[in-house]
Amino acid sequence: MAAGAALSLDGQARRLHTLHMENAFQERSVRCCIVGGGPAGMMLGLLLARAGVATAVLEKHGDFLRDFRGDTVHPSTLEILAELGLKEQFDALPQHRVEQLEGMFADGMHALGDFRRLRPFPYMALVPQWDLLNLLATEAQRHDRFQLCMRHEATELVRGPDGAVTGVMARTPDGMVRFNAGLVVACDGRHSLLRKAAGLYPQNLGAPMDVLWFRLPRLASDPAGTYGVPGYGNFLVMLNRNDYWQIASVIAKGTAGPWRQQPIEDFRARVAGKVRFLADRVGHIASWDDVKLLEVRVDRLQQWHRPGLLLIGDAAHAMSPIGGVGINLAIQDAVAAGNILAPALLASGLPDESVLAAVQRRRLLPTRIIQGLQVFIQRRVIAPALASQASDQPVELPGIARLLFRSAFIRSLPARILGQGFRREHVRPPR
Repeated sequence: MAAGAALSLDGQARRLHTLHMENAFQERSVRCCIVGGGPAGMMLGLLLARAGVATAVLEKHGDFLRDFRGDTVHPSTLEILAELGLKEQFDALPQHRVEQLEGMFADGMHALGDFRRLRPFPYMALVPQWDLLNLLATEAQRHDRFQLCMRHEATELVRGPDGAVTGVMARTPDGMVRFNAGLVVACDGRHSLLRKAAGLYPQNLGAPMDVLWFRLPRLASDPAGTYGVPGYGNFLVMLNRNDYWQIASVIAKGTAGPWRQQPIEDFRARVAGKVRFLADRVGHIASWDDVKLLEVRVDRLQQWHRPGLLLIGDAAHAMSPIGGVGINLAIQDAVAAGNILAPALLASGLPDESVLAAVQRRRLLPTRIIQGLQVFIQRRVIAPALASQASDQPVELPGIARLLFRSAFIRSLPARILGQGFRREHVRPPR
């Protein structure tokens, strides 16, 4: 009896100790806490630290190595890197420069977008996103007011007595840490935990497609460009990554399950049927484990802020993969936020919500324009093509389109709209 009572008390003590450890946490204080170490978070962290603002970036993973992330670095981002003095280091990264976007049609290759008329950077660079993030992190860590906290997963918002956000709780290898901050910026992506915790829900603008990503070896004898391969039922986008092709197979929304129920041999045959020079290597797709699903979303918050909290990048507006603009819009958001927030964060007191609203006002119009174009293309071009009966027969470029794309000016328009965007941001020199 006494032994049983002792065991019971020992069990209670262990439970109390566990509860105490769960509730115990360290505290750290910064002026700005950025959640998410993607392009928006790392760029904003660099800009704020460069301006003299004590800043921490929390990234839940231990590194930046994530496959099939947005790797298209547009001229607008190249210009920002140049303004930061990072263009030379960026140029040293492994990359492929794209001067034209082309389509593989039944009657041959046709240029559909031409970057060569843009200035100062007449090309788009395909660079592994982890290399770009490592470059930004290395530069940011040169500033003593910057902290990069890897394996720090934000779990909840911290609020003051008036309900304003005053920090975040983060799960770390050393236990829970509370980051007290004058401002929290959510850059935690299209499935943002902080957005949900703040009671903010985006408006879904619709997307008729999903994407199956995979890669195949690229041979020296292959064409050198970056291509779209139109088709009925599904189509391909091929990104030239020098020694391999990164390929997107665009499928109708919600059909990934039926696709994956097919034998992998059928999928290989469809790829080979659309791009004949890949037929000798589709065997590298060993199983469906080699094909990753990207669920496409296009959405936008009506309000990007709450007292003490700002959302930018995918957390505020998820972009369609059309044009590869997501990473570049996120970086534009970060530059605008850095320009507007830095003076407020360097001043005494907490940033007023009107400052946060100014960031949304600055970035809302270009976001709405690009999303509007993406939704238009999805509804008028992509949805009808995906709804058509599947066929591996090559598609011909319509005669009117062939005539239009003979004009160098017409070919430059898609590159200018997607590559440079609207209301381009520029880095202000630190005070």
